[in-house]
Amino acid sequence: MDNLISQIKHLQNSEIRKVIDARVKEFNELGMKNSNEIFKELCFCLMTANFSAEGGIRIQKDVNEGLLVLPEDLLASKLKALGHRFPNMRAKFIVASRKVKDNIKEKLQEFNNDEDRRQWLVDNVKGLGYKEASHFLRNIGYSNVAIIDFHIIDLLVKHNLVEQPKNKSLNGKKYAEIENTLKEISNKAGINLGELDLYLWYMETGKVLK
Repeated sequence: MDNLISQIKHLQNSEIRKVIDARVKEFNELGMKNSNEIFKELCFCLMTANFSAEGGIRIQKDVNEGLLVLPEDLLASKLKALGHRFPNMRAKFIVASRKVKDNIKEKLQEFNNDEDRRQWLVDNVKGLGYKEASHFLRNIGYSNVAIIDFHIIDLLVKHNLVEQPKNKSLNGKKYAEIENTLKEISNKAGINLGELDLYLWYMETGKVLK
């Protein structure tokens, strides 16, 4: 773990810190916006499951207000035209999730911690697993849950901090186990889990996305 912490601290003293700090500022600002804007970010996180973040960003920008109002069939056609791998299923999830659209900002504010916020999302938004729910929360300024995707797992395995999971899809118990390792890293690095994800993602991909 010490080697990984050392690499993170090196990045914290480099130009990449400015990029990451700017991205965190954007997340916090998005969390201050209205429920419609926050819901669009939820749609982005629904779309990135088994798809690329770059593709999700592009589609989110293109469809924009349509995420709020398009009927399922038209939304699916739009997603297909824009190259999404699973246009029908993602359109289904987005339309179903509109039941939380109008009060999602206020609902999330009711909880005392990010883990309870995440569990509510997993229980109430079809298509959101722990990873996607954590991603959504981080992107609207709730930074105390970990986004565990294969990039992060590969990095942790490389540093002998976790074993390679047998299943690509993590159950709640396995997710919590890996998250505890990430909490230890974030505490030692002096950053929250949301920031840690950006540093680790940069280490693995050379990119700072959202």
